[in-house]
Amino acid sequence: MADVEELVGSFDLVVLDVARPEPTVSKLITRTMAHGPVLVCAEWPGRTGLMESILAGVRGCVSRQADQDAVREAMRVTIQGGFYLCRRLADRLPDELSQVSAEEPGALAPREAETLRWIASGYTHSQIATRMGLSQATVNTYAKRIRAKLNAGNKAELTRRAIELGHLLPVDR
Repeated sequence: MADVEELVGSFDLVVLDVARPEPTVSKLITRTMAHGPVLVCAEWPGRTGLMESILAGVRGCVSRQADQDAVREAMRVTIQGGFYLCRRLADRLPDELSQVSAEEPGALAPREAETLRWIASGYTHSQIATRMGLSQATVNTYAKRIRAKLNAGNKAELTRRAIELGHLLPVDR
């Protein structure tokens, strides 16, 4: 098992096993996403932090009590670009959603934030599409939405806003 700081390269899937999701886990998730889609395995006690993990951009969440079939399915779905939430957590999602405050205007969706990180790191839309497993048209749409939300007209302004918002992190080239 490696620390996120020790990871080099890109992976089909990164399984992040955390004792319990806390506010600091979103930063860990963000750093880990630079290496591939993230599947979080955690205890999820009480107020689970489930929404914080989802909003941070994870592609799947499983309980440590999930059976092997559920974990295998989570890995399969996540690797194929889908989103997976184990049954134990799906039952808790309505409560989590009711506790989430309204999203602030101009806030970026997780995939938009990921796109912004790649743009600010100097990647072309074509390269970003390949890395994210999307079409170039989808990346173009994300970029257009990001520019509108952040009121940025070009890549230099997007990069400046990414730095200001804390989205620019070291990524593997």
